[in-house]
Amino acid sequence: MAHSIITNVCEGVADCVDACPVACIHEGPGKNTKGTDWYWIDFDTCIDCGICLQVCPVEGAIVPEEKPDLQNTPT
Repeated sequence: MAHSIITNVCEGVADCVDACPVACIHEGPGKNTKGTDWYWIDFDTCIDCGICLQVCPVEGAIVPEEKPDLQNTPT
């Protein structure tokens, strides 16, 4: 099961982007409700390695499960 970035908790730090071994983390359009940049995880590409969880400095921004209701995934 893929991980999720909680859109309105993400602060756009992007440490996860460089750390991801399969490049499944992408910048979202615009700003979130906090007014910061935000990222999203492609559920189809994520290999559930957990590296993003380890490197993210924002507590609660990434969860180890697929949460499409909390992650705004552009279509």
